[in-house]
Amino acid sequence: MPDRPALMFEGEQFTFSQVQERVNRLANAMADLGVASGDRVATMQVNTHQNVELYFATALLDAVYVPLNFRAKAEELAQMLEIASPKVLFIGERYLPLIEGLDWLSPEQVVTMDSASGPGQHSYEELLQAPPDEMHFPEGDNDDTTVIMFTSGTTSIPKGVQLTHDSFASYLLATVEPADPEIEETNLLTVPLYHIAGLQGALAAVYGGRTLAIMRQFDPEEWLTLVQESQVNRAMLVPTMLKRLMDFPGFHDYDLSSLRVVTYGAAPMPVPVIRQAIGEFPGVRFINAFGQTETASTITMLPPEDHVLDGTPDEVEVKLRRLSSIGKPLDDVEVMIVNEEGAPVVQGEVGEIVARGARMMKGYWQQQDATVDAIRDGWIYTGDLAYQDEDDYIYLSGRARDFIKRGGEMISPEEVEQVLMSHPQVEEAAIIGVPDLEWGEEVRALVVRRSGEVGETDLIDHCSRRLASFKRPRSVVFVDQLPRNVMGKVMKRDLREEYGYPVGQ
Repeated sequence: MPDRPALMFEGEQFTFSQVQERVNRLANAMADLGVASGDRVATMQVNTHQNVELYFATALLDAVYVPLNFRAKAEELAQMLEIASPKVLFIGERYLPLIEGLDWLSPEQVVTMDSASGPGQHSYEELLQAPPDEMHFPEGDNDDTTVIMFTSGTTSIPKGVQLTHDSFASYLLATVEPADPEIEETNLLTVPLYHIAGLQGALAAVYGGRTLAIMRQFDPEEWLTLVQESQVNRAMLVPTMLKRLMDFPGFHDYDLSSLRVVTYGAAPMPVPVIRQAIGEFPGVRFINAFGQTETASTITMLPPEDHVLDGTPDEVEVKLRRLSSIGKPLDDVEVMIVNEEGAPVVQGEVGEIVARGARMMKGYWQQQDATVDAIRDGWIYTGDLAYQDEDDYIYLSGRARDFIKRGGEMISPEEVEQVLMSHPQVEEAAIIGVPDLEWGEEVRALVVRRSGEVGETDLIDHCSRRLASFKRPRSVVFVDQLPRNVMGKVMKRDLREEYGYPVGQ
């Protein structure tokens, strides 16, 4: 379907043949800049059609695509760039000040994506003037790295997850119907393309021959307008987005009848929210997709039929219970729940979710110790704790490594703790996640002060200047001391039991 719209973005649209030409031009220009097999090509920009084009151009050169979180602050960005060492950085104009102090990054390595270039720099539109005639063809293997995607770790150092061509191809071949000239669909992309769900969603649309409508960033009114005007059929939302849509004052004024499938995930979905959504989106088939960057997206799924709340009272009760689950493993992925020794637990017992299959990550970029810890005997240890019921449905119970998931974003407590403890009036600090109906979890700080002169607002502002906005604490509780075990480790479970109440209570 060369003439079918492939990408739609802010009033512009490009057919599949136009996208192919733009990708060829971009690949030729990048080759002229010296990008070759194995080189990293980084990008920091909100969602645009350019990000999708850039992935394919990078892949044509057997290079490695590195999407960076556009919410990162200067220190965080510097860390990720130092780890990835990109040959070229594609960046939005508003983020240029973040790289001013990076002496190793020359102007010739920078491509501005939405503005005229500065001295020595290149612009995206300038690169698109390259001739489209020369065709590049990837020569790499299925297990070669095609994407490095950063995720928060258990330390303040971000980890670059290496995903291979097979990480994406195996997922798409197993879960997406190939393009059909008789079927026309439009996908609405709101999840950031630096997130595995966003990138997989974009590639699924291309493979499936669907039109991909791209939102720069999520906005309830814009989302509702796009669904109505573009007759959107499919969408992926994190729980926070779904709640904000239904809370929007004009929600019922929009015609959303074109919607057929809504996939949600990336964070725990509160049962009251999904129950409300089932009523507010009649005729929509809901899918709960669970996975993480290291598993290249979905490994378990709660299918549409489990969201249909009809039947006898007993059947409805069972379905309501299953709404709090993450469903069952997909057919092409092996999933187990194991104890600390790596042995399978008995039914109903809590353990860690492990998975293996073709789509799992290759490892962490240049972090062998972290790779060995995460991949054992071919199994990815996800860090998520869960149990499985008698019907094989899996229910999350927490996280083995105390990650916090806020609105689909992964937050490392240790990273926030280090920032807090850099404040001169903070003696000790511990971070926990507390339940929140809108965001899934919020960040709470437990702080031991050196003096009574510092307050909650002071510490939140201190973190805001050094961390991405989603990582900063939303509340601070001052305590006399932190509970520790005999080895000196802070007992987070005790803190969660005492201070784990929602913000505002």
